[in-house]
Amino acid sequence: MPNLTVNGVTHAIDADPDMPLLWVLRDRLDATGTKYGCGIAQCGACTVHLDGQPVRACQTKVGDVGAAQVTTIEGVSGRVAEAVQAAWRKLDVVQCGYCQSGQIMSAIGLLSGNATPSDADIDGAMDGNICRCGTYQRIRAAIHEAARSLA
Repeated sequence: MPNLTVNGVTHAIDADPDMPLLWVLRDRLDATGTKYGCGIAQCGACTVHLDGQPVRACQTKVGDVGAAQVTTIEGVSGRVAEAVQAAWRKLDVVQCGYCQSGQIMSAIGLLSGNATPSDADIDGAMDGNICRCGTYQRIRAAIHEAARSLA
């Protein structure tokens, strides 16, 4: 298996190429901020960035990653990531917290490409990120807050 670059660090991974990226991250690299939710890419708890784009790690085969850069919640950084994280704290978005790493990764992906999202843009980008606690209004408000802080 070729090397895998996660959060800027290259790792030699001995794994079946068909193994989901999620299990490599959690079980081989101890990047446990990326959560297992459903295993069928429907809940968003496992969202990571692959070359800056949000993907579901539970359905991304490690053999398909190639030379792409993987970023997990543990490795996000930069102006957009800091704005999103600050907005999450300011508006007290988190309730139980289980889905929040995936929510944050999707929000960073959105704001990295759209600095002034509408509610419809947010709903579209966050579709497929399920929050059992129902913090959707706080999530949307935090994305708007982060966007304002980036302006």
